[in-house]
Amino acid sequence: MKNIRQLLVAALFVLTGWLATPSLGQVTNGNIRGIVQDATGAVVAGAKVTLTDKQTNKVTTGQSNDSGEFLFVNLPPGLYEVKIEATNFTTLLLTGVRVELNRTTDVLAKLEAGGTTDVVEITATSVGLVQTSSNDLARSYESRQVVELGQTTVPGGIYNLALTSAGVSSSGGLGVGTGGSVGGQRPRNNNFTVDGIDNNDKSVTGPQIYISPEAVAEFTLLTNQFGAEFGRSNGGQFITVTKSGTNAFHGTAYFFLQNRNLNALGVREKEQGITRDTQPRFDYSRYGGNVGGPIVKDRLFFFTQYEGQQTGSSATAGGIIAPTQAGYALLGSIPGLSATNLNILRTYLPPAPTADPSLIGTLVVAGQNIPVGFVAIERPAFSNQRNFVFNLDFVQSERMTHRTRFIFDRIRSIDTGAGLPAFFTSIPVDGRLFSYTNVFAIQPNLTNEFRFSFRRSRNDVPVPDIAYPGLDSFPNIELNDLGVNIGPNGVAPQFGIENNYQLIENVTWTVGNHTLKFGIDTRRLIAPQSFVQRQRGDYFYLRTESFLRDLSPEFGERTVGVSPYYGNQWLFFGFAQDSWRIRPELTFNYGFRYSYQQVPFTARLQRLNSAASVPGLISFNSPAEQTTNFAPVIGLAYAPDFSSGLMNRIFGNPGASSIRAGFSMGYDIIFDNLYILSLPPQFNQTRNVEDPGVPGFLAGGGLPPTPAPVTGTPAELRAITSSWIPDQKVPYSITWTLGIQRQFLKDWAAEVRYVGTRGVHLLTQNRINRQPRVTPQNSLPTFLSNPTPAQLAGLPTLSQVIAARSNFVPAFAAAGFNAGNLVAFLSNGNSTYHGLQLQVQKRLTQNYSVNLAYTFSKLIDDTTAELFSTVLSSRRVQDFQNLRAERSLSLLDSTHRLAITANYDVPFFLNSPNPWLRSLLGGFSISGTYSYETGKPFTARSGVDSNLNGDNAGDRTILNPNGQRGTGSGVRAVNAAGNTVPLGNPATVAYVALNPNAQYIVAGPGALATAGRNTLRVPAINNFDIFVRKNFRITEGIRAQFRADFFNAFNHPQFVPGSVNGVNPVSTTGTAVNRFTIASDSFFNRPRATFGSNPRFIQLAVRIDF
Repeated sequence: MKNIRQLLVAALFVLTGWLATPSLGQVTNGNIRGIVQDATGAVVAGAKVTLTDKQTNKVTTGQSNDSGEFLFVNLPPGLYEVKIEATNFTTLLLTGVRVELNRTTDVLAKLEAGGTTDVVEITATSVGLVQTSSNDLARSYESRQVVELGQTTVPGGIYNLALTSAGVSSSGGLGVGTGGSVGGQRPRNNNFTVDGIDNNDKSVTGPQIYISPEAVAEFTLLTNQFGAEFGRSNGGQFITVTKSGTNAFHGTAYFFLQNRNLNALGVREKEQGITRDTQPRFDYSRYGGNVGGPIVKDRLFFFTQYEGQQTGSSATAGGIIAPTQAGYALLGSIPGLSATNLNILRTYLPPAPTADPSLIGTLVVAGQNIPVGFVAIERPAFSNQRNFVFNLDFVQSERMTHRTRFIFDRIRSIDTGAGLPAFFTSIPVDGRLFSYTNVFAIQPNLTNEFRFSFRRSRNDVPVPDIAYPGLDSFPNIELNDLGVNIGPNGVAPQFGIENNYQLIENVTWTVGNHTLKFGIDTRRLIAPQSFVQRQRGDYFYLRTESFLRDLSPEFGERTVGVSPYYGNQWLFFGFAQDSWRIRPELTFNYGFRYSYQQVPFTARLQRLNSAASVPGLISFNSPAEQTTNFAPVIGLAYAPDFSSGLMNRIFGNPGASSIRAGFSMGYDIIFDNLYILSLPPQFNQTRNVEDPGVPGFLAGGGLPPTPAPVTGTPAELRAITSSWIPDQKVPYSITWTLGIQRQFLKDWAAEVRYVGTRGVHLLTQNRINRQPRVTPQNSLPTFLSNPTPAQLAGLPTLSQVIAARSNFVPAFAAAGFNAGNLVAFLSNGNSTYHGLQLQVQKRLTQNYSVNLAYTFSKLIDDTTAELFSTVLSSRRVQDFQNLRAERSLSLLDSTHRLAITANYDVPFFLNSPNPWLRSLLGGFSISGTYSYETGKPFTARSGVDSNLNGDNAGDRTILNPNGQRGTGSGVRAVNAAGNTVPLGNPATVAYVALNPNAQYIVAGPGALATAGRNTLRVPAINNFDIFVRKNFRITEGIRAQFRADFFNAFNHPQFVPGSVNGVNPVSTTGTAVNRFTIASDSFFNRPRATFGSNPRFIQLAVRIDF
């Protein structure tokens, strides 16, 4: 009868989870492994081992095998008690044994001769600092660390903790991917799981469902070297487990506040005359509460949480230049300008209050200097978020456990992706996640774990209802010299829906000295979406005069014929691994993982364009999947076992040191955003501005909105085909590591390791049918001083350079692919990383803890960004036919990174007999993080199509080796007579640097660029965050805490792209950043004028725990 009741409860439990769904392979536990020995070191077989979970009182029993080993798997993180009993030996009781997420805690049980009624109790404080049997490079954070380190409360959330780990650096201004660069991998390669469930956005990567720090039981980061069970991605494994109920009721109520009146003014705000009384609005609050406890003691537990977040802000856009009122009046008097375009500029770009003398010459129209100045434009924004968590845990028996998890997330915010606030609009984002897990100990040495989940997300980015006279939709108009982009968010309109169904089955089997584990992970994803780049048209004007005269821009592109995209696909992952304990001190870990990803449904429809195929050159059939994705994982862990002598002094007592080496390979995921931008002309087509400077461009409708017919001959199809999806070639990475861990001074441990990675078949954006017209033999020279008539004599003109060589690859041109760009995302990129990593840890004893992470590394690649997320290092290379020329330091390279995190619980006055002193001066805690990171590299660009291949994105500059470091210069074009002519003039024969002492000189159209990629660096991160807490004991079971978090506590200006203390992506595609990279611009290499100073901001909080 009792068993029947338990089965009914279990069935009801699962059914409840399933009914909750409409409202809506990774490891989520740890292990304990030990060896039972007698006083002489001989193993003790057949000892009874009893494990007790101190949170829920769940008891599990086992027995040591013939090698004296015992193993308990699938244990929730927390504190455990281990009791070992054997005939003729005293009973050993190990208390305080901590289990951490995705980690095996090794314990050494030494039994003494005696009777089992005699009990020896040992507090296992030394467990966990050194990993003696695993090769995982891991860093775990308990609930208290997650909550009390302030980094988890800023954008990036709990994942910001990764920056306190060795081998992890920020992503700088890359603008895509969450989690930073882990071991030299792209941030898009990071993998995110919640309670063992996939939490990755299949469209753009990164975490999809928000997880509050208050709901986290434990967070673990695995860096590069990890077991075969972890698949999908090669970067960091960001593994989160949410809280469960226990036998004691517990809960928290909290409120966090940020306000402009608490924050320091940034350098830019001060320079603009903004004071504390006039600074823009900023108000942020995060509030909520949670409670957990037993429904049925020792059996059924719950945890639930609600959290709300509200943000209201009105930041000021910097670096924008506008005509003054007098300037607009002067423009209105100049004949030949487009009245429509001038009215658009006047309507959406407010006049500068005063003319800035330093900007004289910035805007020149019809030979007249237009008065301009800086204009501060407020960017109002709001965001409301609601998050709800509900967890249930049912211990059916010693052998059977059930868990369900449900997360609800809802965000409503203003889309501030546009350059000007007139184009802001509201965007909704919704997410749901449900999972059910069953852990069944079939036998003491055989455990099965089954997991099912459903996750759904939806987002929508509309465009405002604003018309541009004469055009079908409002385009994006970038005026480089004014530093402004006029138009809606460049990625709007778009929407995305993802339904993710996941089934996981893992089996753990202990046989003798082997711990075998097998598993499969199957996912079905249904994901309708709609997004294309430049759907309304993107037009880049180097000079505003061209826009006002309505000339065609230097760069223009538009995708037409938008159709829904279905990212429906199957994913499958499998693994098998063995942890072989060859000797008590020597463990060999080996296995393999397999991954398969189906080409999404709509991408497979490329076959609709098969008539455009050219045998031997290109095929537009359905892309073939790669099915041979087997990846080996090998590791060796050696824990020196010297009880005396020199080796004991070097390595310490048994278990105090570990030497670990590993080699692994793994495959990554090709995310949807690349497929959705590569559809055949039956879905959409790309139109380009081929000839800059043609009059009447926007008056004539700009780039037309209608696609060309797709029912013509193969030649006609090729002429309108603008993209190609090759057969699947999945990116993969190879990792090799060697390191040593050493515990010292009881509570300290240090690890020094070398980590190398090699990225192969990385994705790059290419225009495969394009080549440069410019070659070393077919180019125009650039002089540092005025050339003599003799130097100009006999030089070819720009028109002759253009005529001498086509900018279409001959094979593609002959086949008819010469009407525009043929874009493909190829798996031809490479990266190489070498890192020396140091991690020093002091656990929380004697009232303080310390963690130090230092990395000395070099990262080299040939591309970093696949899409338009940054202009600091272009997503498109300079020469699509010569990727080798791009090999250089990566945009993600950081030579040095140091992060020191410390916590100190002030012990004074805690036990004072005076209650006032105890209440007012006792209970303080101080923690903080110091971080230093070498500035990221960036590329000096010309901003024009120097090599005449039809693209200006990746064109670099001419290097003057004797120039002043970090300076740039524009050029003027001259004809054969030495007279100055406009840039692009067909009679141009040479260029003259405007500043002969500059290091980087613009390569004009037809000139040969000689500078390398990523040869300059932005400033370094040098940041202190300090967090102060004051705890009050209200009653025996209730505690209140007041808290103040100081980010950039000393208000040290840091003019850097991206975040100084977060791992969230920060796009750097704005006009100001574009000007920062162009050698001829007055903003070139001026970080102070381009990036914010990251001024200090303060967060106040109050929380009540019971």
